[in-house]
Amino acid sequence: MLEISDVTKTFFGGTVNERTALAGVSLTLAPGEFVTVIGSNGAGKSTLLNIVAGKLRPDGGSVTIAGKDVTRLADHQRAAYIGRVFQDPMAGTAPQMTIEENLAMADGRGRARGLRWGVTKARRERFVAELATLELGLEDRLGAKVGMLSGGQRQALSLLMATFSEPKILLLDEHTAALDPQRAALVSRLTAEAVHRHHLTTLMVTHNMEQALRLGTRLLMMHEGRVILDLDAETKSRTSVADLLHEFEKIKGGAGLDDRTLLQ
Repeated sequence: MLEISDVTKTFFGGTVNERTALAGVSLTLAPGEFVTVIGSNGAGKSTLLNIVAGKLRPDGGSVTIAGKDVTRLADHQRAAYIGRVFQDPMAGTAPQMTIEENLAMADGRGRARGLRWGVTKARRERFVAELATLELGLEDRLGAKVGMLSGGQRQALSLLMATFSEPKILLLDEHTAALDPQRAALVSRLTAEAVHRHHLTTLMVTHNMEQALRLGTRLLMMHEGRVILDLDAETKSRTSVADLLHEFEKIKGGAGLDDRTLLQ
């Protein structure tokens, strides 16, 4: 479903600040696969997501989604293929629009739109049913402005919007990092349920190693623009946070590393 082939990306090339963000990364995600990605700051995680999303263009290599080479397509041209949830709960929704209007916009992603939202009774009933799965009472607040919602409510709504049209690829960019523990746990659970329900091919970046082990069917660790560890579902199920820290310590040659060291 997603194929990343020998992708490279360098920032500030030819200057004293030159930095290699991705150094020939190749990665294939099968349909329905849920891959979590961890690594320290500067490892290349967000750059990888931004290249898949079309926010950045690689210096070399290619990105293929569902058999189509999208390497040179801009982010808006990939809208029909990709759903994304950002770290910032304020991103991903239109705060001055109502919940219903936001859902109507998400429902039309990748399709030609007329001059009206055209929310029919059937569509509204679907919106209500989907909102009810969030367990936040939003199904009774279709007319509420999204900007009035709490961070946790907005992030749950962003997740629903990103999965509404069942995209080919779902990108999750540390989407629970800005939430309190209770809301983060809720959004994590809703994420797992949505991915399973829609059989979504998912790439999730996180700084939370426990979350990376708990969610998904495969785990990648990145360091200095490369994938240094790739665990399948069976191996991941037998792996602990301490094991991940040990692997990172071997690669980096550090001593006395803890999860705070890795995740900063």
